[in-house]
Amino acid sequence: MSLMPGPRFELKKITDSEWLILDRRYGSDDARRTIACVYQVEPHLVEVVWLRDLPLAVSYMEAGDVLEDVKQFYARERSRRPVPIPHLPPLAATA
Repeated sequence: MSLMPGPRFELKKITDSEWLILDRRYGSDDARRTIACVYQVEPHLVEVVWLRDLPLAVSYMEAGDVLEDVKQFYARERSRRPVPIPHLPPLAATA
C-alpha cells in the first residue's frame, strides 16, 4: 500500500480525438475539476479550450504536452514566495 497520493492532474481520453485535463483535487461532481478540453485537429496538432484562466498556449503538438505544461505551471505557482500580509498591532484593552 502506497502512502503517496496519486498525481494531481490527469489526461483523460474521451474519444479518439478528444481529451480532458482534470484536477483531481476536486470531486467528480465539481465543475472546477475540468481544467481544459483538448481536441486533435491534425496528426501533430491539438488545440486547447481552457476552462480556467491560465496563461498557457492554445496549440500543442500532442495532448501529453498540454498536461506537462499544466503540471509545470502549477509547480511554478507553488514555488513562489508567499505574499506578505500586513499585520496590525493588537487592539488596546479597555478597562
